[in-house]
Amino acid sequence: MPTCDLIDVFCDGPLSGNPLGVVHGGDDLSAQEMQAFTNWLGFSETTFLLPPTDPAADYRVRIFYPGGELPFAGHPTLGSCHSWLEAGGIAKGEGRVVQECGIGLVDIRVEGESLAFKAPPLLKHEPLTDEERAAAITLTGVDEAAVIEAVHVVNGPKWQLLRLKSADDVLAAAPVTIAPVGTDVGIAGPHEAGFERDWELRAFFADALGRLNEDPVTGSFNAGVAIHLFENGLAQGSYTAGQGRKVGANGLVRCEQDESGDAWIGGRCQIVSRGGALS
Repeated sequence: MPTCDLIDVFCDGPLSGNPLGVVHGGDDLSAQEMQAFTNWLGFSETTFLLPPTDPAADYRVRIFYPGGELPFAGHPTLGSCHSWLEAGGIAKGEGRVVQECGIGLVDIRVEGESLAFKAPPLLKHEPLTDEERAAAITLTGVDEAAVIEAVHVVNGPKWQLLRLKSADDVLAAAPVTIAPVGTDVGIAGPHEAGFERDWELRAFFADALGRLNEDPVTGSFNAGVAIHLFENGLAQGSYTAGQGRKVGANGLVRCEQDESGDAWIGGRCQIVSRGGALS
């Protein structure tokens, strides 16, 4: 019988990150049943751990959100890995887990109590058109004067990034409540030097009913932002990002660029509930 773990991902204290449902033993579930359970659970994503089809992978995961299935998502990657390891999963490599998902293989590093995934290459990384920029500003409710640049940072989800002058501008944004289905747009701005976090992020997506939701902590958006910041010299080495303050969370994301230029997105995961049976 399938069971479900509830995982708190990118947490910085009890119940402070992004919740995730991870289903074990759901090999016989159809995509429709996976989608139905995801919608019922109501989290931003739910994942289903399956045997890998690629011999290089340690496990395979299918990632669902209320609007459908995703080829990749960040907090589901870390939360699924944590749940797999806690259930006794043994990786083929030392200190390294390989996840198979819709975009292919994703490397995950085990760093003590934290995990970090290698940010996948961006599938689209170019400026937004004037029309896209205007729509993103309207949807997020940011002050147009605070927008420094607007770019695509697509890595599975079709993220659009508005980089703002400051973290205060990010926190002041007042998003709309209804948006076109398929909307994935986020905002990011730097904190003043000496603050406990370096950057502040917010990310928004529309569900199947067109309601615009704010995600507590978003690994895929942080991954796209990190690649953009590192490639353009807007961040060097490593930095921390906060997300979720406007929705009652307190997420902490650690972003690092290694010697080869790859970006790694890391954070802590905690199991809140283990092994609840699905009837």
